[in-house]
Amino acid sequence: MRLNTEKKGQISIEFILLIGFSFLLVLSLATLLNNENELNIAMASAKNGAIEGANIDGVAIYPKNSFDDYMLNNQILTYPNSVKIIKIEKTNNGYHNVYNKTWIQLRVFASSPDLKRTSDRNSAGDRINYYLRKSIANSFKTEHLNNNLYNPCFSKNYVFTTANVQWV
Repeated sequence: MRLNTEKKGQISIEFILLIGFSFLLVLSLATLLNNENELNIAMASAKNGAIEGANIDGVAIYPKNSFDDYMLNNQILTYPNSVKIIKIEKTNNGYHNVYNKTWIQLRVFASSPDLKRTSDRNSAGDRINYYLRKSIANSFKTEHLNNNLYNPCFSKNYVFTTANVQWV
């Protein structure tokens, strides 16, 4: 009687290599996809926050101290106006040594036929950027890592800052 050696549970070396390579590939892709997902969440939060800031500017809802300041210096902001968010760009500025995270700078492009003066646009832009950063911090539950202006704001792998709003 002859023994069949192929039925003794031996696995070929090619199969082991294929499984090992597949495992490493899946692990690498999971890390990459997780980082991309984090950026997608941040960009969606940034868009929501910028729209919220523009809407609050548009209907002139401010804290009491801001309202009083606007009544003196930027009176047009105390009345309803139209602010439209055109787009938000992200710029990867590389690794930030202070925070040990990748530094992403966000720039909002907005338009408003009602806001003509530079000081009015700067005030409205500051409000838009504030709500943008606040929205990102809220999305990643990192409010405790920020100052009152949420500047900068953080996620697990990224630090986010904002540039001045570009008015078009």
